[in-house]
Amino acid sequence: MTATRDYYEILGLTKSATDDEIKRAYRRLAMKFHPDRNPDDPEAEAKFKEAAEAYEILSDADKRKRYDQFGHDAFRGAGAAHHDFSRMNVDDIFSMFNDIFGGGGFGGRSGGAGPRAQRVARGYDLETEVSIDFTDVLHGCSRDVEFTRLDVCDTCAGTGAKPGTKPETCSTCGGQGKVQQAGLGGMFRMVTACPACRGVGKIVKEKCPDCHGKGRQPRKRKLSVKIPAGIQTGQAVRVQGEGEPPAREQSPTGEGVRGDLHVLVRVERHDLFEREGDHLLMEMPISFTQASLGAEVEVPTLEGQHTLTIPKATQYGAMFTIHGEGLPNLRSGRRGDLVLVTKIETPKRLTKRQEELLREFAETEDNSVLPESHGFWKKIRDALS
Repeated sequence: MTATRDYYEILGLTKSATDDEIKRAYRRLAMKFHPDRNPDDPEAEAKFKEAAEAYEILSDADKRKRYDQFGHDAFRGAGAAHHDFSRMNVDDIFSMFNDIFGGGGFGGRSGGAGPRAQRVARGYDLETEVSIDFTDVLHGCSRDVEFTRLDVCDTCAGTGAKPGTKPETCSTCGGQGKVQQAGLGGMFRMVTACPACRGVGKIVKEKCPDCHGKGRQPRKRKLSVKIPAGIQTGQAVRVQGEGEPPAREQSPTGEGVRGDLHVLVRVERHDLFEREGDHLLMEMPISFTQASLGAEVEVPTLEGQHTLTIPKATQYGAMFTIHGEGLPNLRSGRRGDLVLVTKIETPKRLTKRQEELLREFAETEDNSVLPESHGFWKKIRDALS
């Protein structure tokens, strides 16, 4: 495949993407554009193969370095060729990336002869999203999620055949599901999936009226998912066995296991707190007099109020840490800290008496009181002179 689009653009990433982000992006596109999920859609298959080519380059540290430096030119010419995914069978692509799809490959494809063919067929993984409140991160929560998945058709029990009939042995491959094709100059032969039955070994002559020969039907599913404490936006909860069963092409006998459901979590923003890992940051407004004279103030936390002592002569931007009032770590459960950053507010309205007092105070100020201000204006004067 001669790619014209940027590989990062294909996967929806930037050049600073991590290896995990590249893997997740490819997996998501593979699930979205897989030909079995988009039958008779050549555009979806092309996008699937385009994503595979992008992943092949960006998941390899050396290839990615060369691509970042030279672009597509790094893989043109002698000695720089890579896989032509536009000509490859989808099964072969899965066999290349078993590390990302797990076990027998994403969707459970056995892909090939020998030990690989003995693997248990596995259905497709699915992905959905859920939003939780910021405060739910503190103790965890449960959320109901709804999604649609392909399940075995009740009418034909997954065979794809009209009730009362059975799939017939494919005459092209003799029920083997594979055919041999002569290679270049007849010097070798290639074994590929049978194009007539798509590797199943049987052909449905009279299709099931409900699933139209596919053996599966879309059904809505609703379940409650437990969201652990400490989770962050972009992380996923894996619900084992809530994906799809194997398709007929993956398991002609109907045997196999379901894929998994991956629930991507999005944490809503909080009005007061900013999150920095397990720590919380909050801007804390205090008055001019509190900063100058010191004070005790009540500050909000995720679990109530906390009394904080502001020392005399506190400056703008000073930070105070309340240990253990942050969010729990997803693995250890240990909580981070709450960091308060002072913001000194100037009163917008003054009474006549307040203005008089401030003028009296201003008359007592000199340059020694405001050394930082003095240094700033000296730099201005030096620059102007």
